[in-house]
Amino acid sequence: MPNLQPVELIAFKIMVIRGQKVMIDADLAELYGVSTKALNQAVKRNSLRFPEDFMFQLSSDEKQEVVTNCDYLNKLKFSKALPFAFTEHGAIQAANVLSSSLAVEMGVYVVRAFVRLRKLLASNKELEQRLSELENRIERKLETHDQAIFRLINTLRQMMTPDKPKKRPIGFIPPKNDE
Repeated sequence: MPNLQPVELIAFKIMVIRGQKVMIDADLAELYGVSTKALNQAVKRNSLRFPEDFMFQLSSDEKQEVVTNCDYLNKLKFSKALPFAFTEHGAIQAANVLSSSLAVEMGVYVVRAFVRLRKLLASNKELEQRLSELENRIERKLETHDQAIFRLINTLRQMMTPDKPKKRPIGFIPPKNDE
């Protein structure tokens, strides 16, 4: 990981919880160069700046899932406090509340990481749409090919069936004269 640029390092720490892309308070505090306790105290002092769509507190089940899925957050396992999750806007607001030069600088990187993930998601949706269109075209072509193959098989079967020879009557039959 040392070769990664700051944006990639930050993007690595963004996760989806409750259908939103968020960062855990411990990760934000590390990026902003403060302790998690200091970050959470600053947020509490400025609670009006953090509506529910900017941040939320994880439930104990969500905390357990985060700790299970993210090895680097193993330190949260024994913490009694439930961590906070910050959305993109909450992360920016936290940088503004802390108002240290490092927090402001890292806030820019955090925004870039969220934007980058949004672009990746958009390109994945576009790719998904193109694949669906291609799949539909192939299905339509296969249907026409199937019909053509079905007609070909029927024609081959008709050709394989021997014609029934015309039976001649037994005995001598004089030719009919119309005269």
